[in-house]
Amino acid sequence: MARAAAATKKMSDDHKSALAQGRNESLAVRRYLEALTANKPRRGRRRTESSIDARLAEVELLLDEADALTRLSLLQERKDLELERSQLTETIDLTEVEAGFVAVAASYSERKGIEYGTWREMGVDAAVLKAAGVKRTRRA
Repeated sequence: MARAAAATKKMSDDHKSALAQGRNESLAVRRYLEALTANKPRRGRRRTESSIDARLAEVELLLDEADALTRLSLLQERKDLELERSQLTETIDLTEVEAGFVAVAASYSERKGIEYGTWREMGVDAAVLKAAGVKRTRRA
């Protein structure tokens, strides 16, 4: 039995632009939320560059005498400490991603049904939501 060729439907220009708008909004929201997460303060005492350097020196001393499994762990710790030290001097500027978020947050919220309180739970500042035009309302 021969299979009938499926009729291909053409997407309208409105549909294409709606899909593009959704992709752009999602990208702006994702970038902002990821930047917020990356900059979120962590619990406990913050490490300083000197404390990281001191631990790196300890790790180097321990590597000489370590058995294979301990050496493996110490090598990973050294990599983690070096990464942490490099990130101490790194400053992340949220203004660009925040501006992108502010531009799309209201329409994204409406389209996806995201409430004000949910944004706040994610760590979005109230002033940012106000600038974006996201209102403090609940769905019925």
